[in-house]
Amino acid sequence: MIPVCEPLLDDHALANVAEAVRSGWISSEGRFITEFERRWAEYCGVGHGVAVCNGTAALAVALQALRLEPGSEVILPSLTIISCVLAVLDAGCVPVLVDCEPDTWCLDVAQVAARITPHTRAVMPVHLLGHPADMAPLRELADQHGLAIVEDAAEAHGAEYRGRRVGGLGTLGCFSFYANKIVTTGEGGMVVTDDADLAERMRGLRNLCFRRDRRFLHTELGRNHRMTNMQAAVGVAQIDRIADHLARKRRMADHYTERLGGVAGLALPVERPGVRNVHWMYGVVLDDAVSFDAAEFAQRLHARGVDSRPFFLGMHEQPALRERGLFAGERHPVTERLARRGLYLPSGLTLTESQIDAVCAAVQEALR
Repeated sequence: MIPVCEPLLDDHALANVAEAVRSGWISSEGRFITEFERRWAEYCGVGHGVAVCNGTAALAVALQALRLEPGSEVILPSLTIISCVLAVLDAGCVPVLVDCEPDTWCLDVAQVAARITPHTRAVMPVHLLGHPADMAPLRELADQHGLAIVEDAAEAHGAEYRGRRVGGLGTLGCFSFYANKIVTTGEGGMVVTDDADLAERMRGLRNLCFRRDRRFLHTELGRNHRMTNMQAAVGVAQIDRIADHLARKRRMADHYTERLGGVAGLALPVERPGVRNVHWMYGVVLDDAVSFDAAEFAQRLHARGVDSRPFFLGMHEQPALRERGLFAGERHPVTERLARRGLYLPSGLTLTESQIDAVCAAVQEALR
């Protein structure tokens, strides 16, 4: 079976972890934490990084840092992971959904404009599968209405929009370093920002809101969202490799596109002018003329030794959210179509060209 994604670690990462263990700093303090935060923030073109235990925690800490009033509205795409909605709810806010663009699969900025109300306080663009959302008009809207922008850049490490890296394009940028990400720490996340006050506040929120002047006196409630020094040690080594990882991802995407570009029944990933898609995962969408859906497509691929993963199911169709009275009666047709007809193919950094050829052959057989 050709897996969807496998992490790529090297001897540098192992050496860093060994150093962290020998130093005795194995928990949430140590030199690798501060180095990882500094270097990732610099990579994203901003001044501050706050490492946390995972990408979900990054979103939660970012929204809580903004001190949004209860009931404030946060606009985000329906086509995303449930972590985004959970972070909004945990902040005491109201998630407001928009549909996505049919080609980039990122949120439709025109719909964002239509859903802004006097209660809107933030917008959360999600850079899906490595392609940046359209940030220029989104920033104009945010400036016009006084909105914070919280980027979910979990799937787009190193992606660029008009010469700037994602994560550094809004008020706060959130990353995941899960095992399948371009930069991984196994589990882990980070929020980056140019706002020193927000960064300091997030450091408290991730650490149970211990006060600097009196550790066990709590005047605000936080969570234990800390990253360990050992995880950060892996992350530092991964930053050293990110240029190679990104080049590998783009070569793999080019190879897929070359092999699948003429195959009837498939829509392939795009790269809009002025952006750099890092192709975290290589997604494909079945044309409406294909008689079966993505679930059956995945079964056909699995029978031919190829693993795959479906696109997200829209947040407006999630039973756990609908049961809480959210998104009643909402329809987001582009999201619904992508959820039913989209999947992504094996895209791990360990994938060989011969394996990509085998995947492409299986795709063509499955479509016959």
